Amino acid sequence: MDLDGFEIEAVGKNVARVSYATSLMKKGVLISTTEHLLSAFVGMGIDNAIVQLDNLELPILDGSAKPFIDLIKKAGVRKQRRPRTYIRILRPLEFREGDKFIGVYPAETYSVSYKINFPHPLIGRETFSLELTNGHYVSKIAPARTFGFLHEAEAMRQQGLIRGASSENALVLTRDGLVNPPLRFDDEFVRHKILDLIGDLALIGRRVLGKVVADRAGHAMHTALVSRLLRDRTLWEETTLADEPTENYSHHEMRAAMQGMN
Repeated sequence: MDLDGFEIEAVGKNVARVSYATSLMKKGVLISTTEHLLSAFVGMGIDNAIVQLDNLELPILDGSAKPFIDLIKKAGVRKQRRPRTYIRILRPLEFREGDKFIGVYPAETYSVSYKINFPHPLIGRETFSLELTNGHYVSKIAPARTFGFLHEAEAMRQQGLIRGASSENALVLTRDGLVNPPLRFDDEFVRHKILDLIGDLALIGRRVLGKVVADRAGHAMHTALVSRLLRDRTLWEETTLADEPTENYSHHEMRAAMQGMN
């Protein structure tokens, strides 16, 4: 908003720095930590949105997508006449990097499955799967908060991230415990990884018809999958589903609701 209406499209070609969060850049303008809001849009079935910012990082709020979901519900959604376009996966695509893995496979619906393995007494091995078309995102994924380790916080701040971070907007782990219990879910950590994955895959620019499987992948592998898909048109086709209109929010109401969030 402070750059006279400069727009950065939330698509794979604008992905910039990726480490602890996913950032977008266009013509030297950087926007950090886009994944939670994009995840909320996908979880609510919204694929036509204008987000107005006056800062270089989206507000972290409580570290989850739930505050964004609540604002979208408050603003309301509006159906559009044009049918939603999908990317239907035609051939499997897989990436491996050591013990990290991500793959996408042909399927009739959009589902995601994630495994994590952290050598921490509160995490260890966790697995979670979600079908995006059954409405479970709002209750099962959106409330899951981001998490970080206390000993990594200073390095993240030096990268320009988590500048407003506190125990109010993230699960903060010590080497053997949690600074700010309780957890919202016993497996909140892996659920948040799914939240991030859905937000990063929103950068494909279309809803996916396919099955995504990830194991300890992280933002860099999520966005690598996006980039490869967008480069190779033999992996997918554009399609629509019969009798399914796209939904859109009333952006004037949403804008009013989001005023002052930073």
